[in-house]
Amino acid sequence: MTPRVRAPELPQNYPWLNTDKPLSLKELRGRVIILDFWTYCCINCLHILPDLKYLEQKYKDSLTVIGIHSAKFDNEKESENIRQAILRYDIQHPVLVDSGFRVWQEYAVRAWPTLMAIDPEGYVIGSVSGEGNRDVLDELIKKLILQHQEKGTINFQELSLTLEKQRQPLVTPLAFPSKVLATNEVLFIADSGHHRLVISRVDGQILHTIGTGQPGLINGSFNECQFSAPQGMAFDEENQLLYVADTENHALRRVDLKCQVVETIAGTGQQSRNIRPHSGAATETALNSPWDLQKVGNSLFIAMAGSHQIWEMNLETGIVRTYAGTGAEACIDGTLTESTFAQPSGITTDGQDLYVADSEGSTIRAVGLVEPLTVRTVCGSGDLFGFGDVDGQGFDVRLQHCLGVEYAQNFLWVADTYNHKIKLVNPQTGNCQTVLGNGVAGLQDGQGKNTRFSEPSGLSVIGSELYIADTNNHAIRRVDLNTFTVTTLQFPSLCSPTLCIPNY
Repeated sequence: MTPRVRAPELPQNYPWLNTDKPLSLKELRGRVIILDFWTYCCINCLHILPDLKYLEQKYKDSLTVIGIHSAKFDNEKESENIRQAILRYDIQHPVLVDSGFRVWQEYAVRAWPTLMAIDPEGYVIGSVSGEGNRDVLDELIKKLILQHQEKGTINFQELSLTLEKQRQPLVTPLAFPSKVLATNEVLFIADSGHHRLVISRVDGQILHTIGTGQPGLINGSFNECQFSAPQGMAFDEENQLLYVADTENHALRRVDLKCQVVETIAGTGQQSRNIRPHSGAATETALNSPWDLQKVGNSLFIAMAGSHQIWEMNLETGIVRTYAGTGAEACIDGTLTESTFAQPSGITTDGQDLYVADSEGSTIRAVGLVEPLTVRTVCGSGDLFGFGDVDGQGFDVRLQHCLGVEYAQNFLWVADTYNHKIKLVNPQTGNCQTVLGNGVAGLQDGQGKNTRFSEPSGLSVIGSELYIADTNNHAIRRVDLNTFTVTTLQFPSLCSPTLCIPNY
């Protein structure tokens, strides 16, 4: 008979979030416990959050989920940054900050995400890694509850928690804006934390808010449609059509500004589990966390973060297909069919190449649109753990989870997200230099490196101005590219959907 293994106790002297006091396994005896080993940069970790929320609701009187945040990137080790991620992704279970991978090692975890099941008597009964395990966990929890009901070792009682969102409600006018798109005196803002789009003039005057502010997948008029954490956008100015990567709906949406309606043009609303290169009719083909968009002619190119690929949608035929990437998470250059990416999260073009912010590899990649159709690394180490903050040339450059990239006037602007900086890259030579930000998270206007950002993740250049979606500051910043002066935009008539009636 295999000996049962007692679950190692959780440290009480480490930071805990989403609870007013540390939780111990001893105190939780009588409940089924799932430990979720995660790190907030990881797309796979984000994908299982809806599964955990479903299970928490279904078994709220007998199941406790505890997130064990074991950070990959240096920036993710900061408790305040983890708190912001909890707010952004509406995580409603306690989270332990696993400093130095102590809990990870005690439980012999090897990959993100890993879910560890502990029975009501405090014994580890199994673990599972990766995505798509909701049904397996559901069956296991149900079985454990029945077994321990018969033994009299289960304690049915709903756990009361003090959540971060109760301490810090999201009532700012913008909430975690992830991307911004500037065009002809108009700004399109992905107000991701409020599940809506905001259209304003560059002076901050609001023209439209699109979406109810509640997450959902509903088409229709601006005041009845719904999105779920929308991110990257592309604009067809001639036809007044805005294309949107509706990330958590795993869909692409089209906003008709003339008719003021929103429709779904790709995706089924369900996450695809198929990472092999394939194609199909857009509205019948499941997608996997589309993160950013770039329109080239009649093609819409998609940074498909969830499947680590670049996709293409033909806007005339309505066909979507894998354009580059095998689906493996790595940083391998070569032909379109043999190359690999690592959570591509930003995309732009100079007409000859697509340039991709490949976030988990902390690299900028170039993907050919004309012969030769190859993928190459512009700058960054090409190693999933080769991150840092080093300016320089090509493979010597170190970025940290870059999420945004914008081509303008022969250069690439890069949102080096976890370094809280904006950098300038020469796409031909791979030279990378810090232009804005001193590397400390904060909100500070000023000039050049005497400025501060907090996880900036979206960029857009129009004329001599650069606009930045400064995500954790819930702000849009404007940069005068002649002087590198940074100012924070104000939106006097915009408010959180929870506080006022939207202005349509």
